[in-house]
Amino acid sequence: MDQAEFERVRDQFTQSVHDRLPGVPVERIEVLQYGDDPEVEPGQLLARIVIEAPADPPERMRAFETFHREHGDAFHQLRRDLDELQTPVLLQLVAGGEPPGPGGITGPRIQLLRGGHGPLGPGPLGPGPFGPSPEGPALTPVMARLGQEDLATLDTLITAGIASSRAEAVRWALARIRERPAFEQLRAHTREIENLKSQF
Repeated sequence: MDQAEFERVRDQFTQSVHDRLPGVPVERIEVLQYGDDPEVEPGQLLARIVIEAPADPPERMRAFETFHREHGDAFHQLRRDLDELQTPVLLQLVAGGEPPGPGGITGPRIQLLRGGHGPLGPGPLGPGPFGPSPEGPALTPVMARLGQEDLATLDTLITAGIASSRAEAVRWALARIRERPAFEQLRAHTREIENLKSQF
């Protein structure tokens, strides 16, 4: 994405936040590219809304839950707006009130992927200023914290065209492991251990 297109997306998202969340105390609005933040994958953008929240952790969580309860529909509408972009965009809502930690944002957060799926669940479909994308297969979300070398490995698979996202790159790597003869031997050994356990 060239700089002019990036700035257009950033300006549209900022305007959409102001339109969808009028009067909401927003600390800052960010649109980040790959290289700006470790969470951003190659070929992806991260649209982040940081809401104002108290520094005290319990109070910050309460403020975050109140926002979720009162503005969840508007947040889903922002997700639908972003779905009209050709570039994949991860929408993230974060509670402010504390400086970012060494690994980046540390406060409570909610994320929605393309199509409105994430911790908030699927959102209703409809038009917006930025269209829904087809749903993928039913998958179980798994969170993992990776170091820079592991992230670089996944991003290399994305850049090479082997995978379209870090999640897909992990699934690709796991599939390669399953294809190895030693893995089937390991599974057979595991089943044998389970059978022995059941005899006690």
